[in-house]
Amino acid sequence: MTARAPIALAVADFRERIRRPAYAVTLLAAVGLACLAVPEAGSQWVIMDVGGYRGVYTSAWIGTVTALAGALWLTMGGFYVVRDAIARDERTRVGHILAASPLHTSTYLIGKFLSNFLVLASMAGVLAVAAPLMQFARGESGTLDPIALLLPFALITLPPLVLTAAAAVLFETVPLLRGGVGNVVWFVVSMVLLLGGQTRNAPLGGIGVYQAAESMRAALVEQGIDVSGREFSLGLTSVAEPLRTFRWDGFTPDAAFLEGRLALLAVGIAVALLPALWFGRFDPARGPATVLSEPGKAREGAQDEIIGHLPRDVRERPGMGGPVGRPGFPVTMTAPVRGRVFWRLLAGELRVLLRGVSPWWWLVVAAVTVAGFATPEPATLLPLAWIWPVLVWSRLGTQRVEHGLEGLLGAYPAMRRGLLAEWAAGVALTVVTGIAPAVRMAATADWAGAGAWAGGALLVPALALALGVACRTHRVFQVVYLGLWYLAFNGVAALDYMGVVRSGGLPAGPSPLAVGGLALLLVCAALAVRTARHAVR
Repeated sequence: MTARAPIALAVADFRERIRRPAYAVTLLAAVGLACLAVPEAGSQWVIMDVGGYRGVYTSAWIGTVTALAGALWLTMGGFYVVRDAIARDERTRVGHILAASPLHTSTYLIGKFLSNFLVLASMAGVLAVAAPLMQFARGESGTLDPIALLLPFALITLPPLVLTAAAAVLFETVPLLRGGVGNVVWFVVSMVLLLGGQTRNAPLGGIGVYQAAESMRAALVEQGIDVSGREFSLGLTSVAEPLRTFRWDGFTPDAAFLEGRLALLAVGIAVALLPALWFGRFDPARGPATVLSEPGKAREGAQDEIIGHLPRDVRERPGMGGPVGRPGFPVTMTAPVRGRVFWRLLAGELRVLLRGVSPWWWLVVAAVTVAGFATPEPATLLPLAWIWPVLVWSRLGTQRVEHGLEGLLGAYPAMRRGLLAEWAAGVALTVVTGIAPAVRMAATADWAGAGAWAGGALLVPALALALGVACRTHRVFQVVYLGLWYLAFNGVAALDYMGVVRSGGLPAGPSPLAVGGLALLLVCAALAVRTARHAVR
């Protein structure tokens, strides 16, 4: 294989990715991020707050702020955009062709790493293109400085994305991390890296926040503004009043910062090559080193288990292929199931939803519940209780697609009844995991808190179901919910669906009626999408 092989593989993979509608959505999201990074002068939602000040919208300020926002959000969220590259080769059986080729494992890994980076870099490129447009749109400075505008993207945004691209390759080759567990682990790891990367002693210069902040503080001092006690914040935050302005002409990186950027590139390449020690490159002769199990066998096992949860009179009907039927056989629906249809459906959906959940998982639920009854402030444990089931919630609306059972389960029984039973199963799981705070709030007559809890119990499974039905994958809900939970946990009252943000002892977030109404709208949206898909089949 020549030295150009990884580049050719990366370019081919990148071209295949950019043809998908999801890629256009990610680029639109990058444009939205640019708009958030440079809000209108009177906005009370900002990305960067320098102790109540912001820079005049010059090329230096807009380029640096947009680059920092890109480093922050693309490092965290970009991972979920690119992490499916190796798994896709396995699903499409391209990996089996590659296993028979002379392609080296290291070449394949570098190719996937470069492909991941190209996707992330293209999103950063959209930010860079949008930055001058935002400068002219805001109209505070008509002088365009291309170097001051674009240099921050090269020094601040791109190096962390190298690490993100490499981490996506690493996670896809580690059995424990290739699924939903990896999504949660990356969320935690990226938050630690990003928060730690804003400190003075951040390894390899972090994401450049500290260097930019120090330069901004120096500019404030030069302009006679007292900086004592003023805090620097990066991230979407709400301010009580619009930020005041000061003049800032950008920062000049020192040699240590530039060396750290180069070292970060080297670390990313090393992380991308690390799986060569165990990755089997889809070669069955290497046994456990193969990335994924045989998809057909895995799917058949899941089909057997899910079909086994259907009522006996359905499983044993003619055309179902015997007591454990197979999708693809003609299904003859004779008469509707009578009796307590909904409750039987609910019981079946609960069994399917909780299929394969470890006893250790339930042990953690029990420990959190006991702690909720013992702690003086039970509402403080609700965020923990309602982050633990995220991987189980993400199954809602997706299992029938991921296991090839959409046609079979869509035929029985009434679609509306089945979807409501699936949502009810998610609500039941939400209630069980968060029961301790609800009981404690009811016992202390905290009816406002109990109402907020009830709204959240309806909303979370409704969000999972709607995203699962619409996107047909569990990953979207995992990413969206982790971000929503993080913002609520950090005191963003407007997004507090749990009622944990308090003002004057009462929940400061949306009213329970509004949250419950949103939950019903999401369920209706899921039903509309599933009905539309069923109609065009």
